[in-house]
This record gives sequence, structure tokens and C-alpha cells, in this order.
Amino acid sequence: MTATAAATITARRRARTGGPEDRSGLVENLLGWTLVVVIAMFFTQLGLM
Repeated sequence: MTATAAATITARRRARTGGPEDRSGLVENLLGWTLVVVIAMFFTQLGLM
């Protein structure tokens, strides 16, 4: 194993800390539902629903 390969493997292991990355799904979910509500409000204001 070369030093570069070892450094790459070590960097990948360090990147998986279980920190804020776990919350990204929650943030995406909240933003997605916010978008759905905004679009529903837009359609309701236009009288399309």
C-alpha cells in the first residue's frame, strides 16, 4: 500500500464521524415539505384548486 492510498483511506474514515451529516436528511425533508406547502398556497391563491 502506498502512502497516498493509506492517506485516502484514513481521510475517508475520518469523514464518517456521524456528526451534522446525519441531520442533512431532516433538513432536506423539512425544506421539501415547505416547498410543497408554498406550491399548494400558490395554486390555492390562483384558484386552481
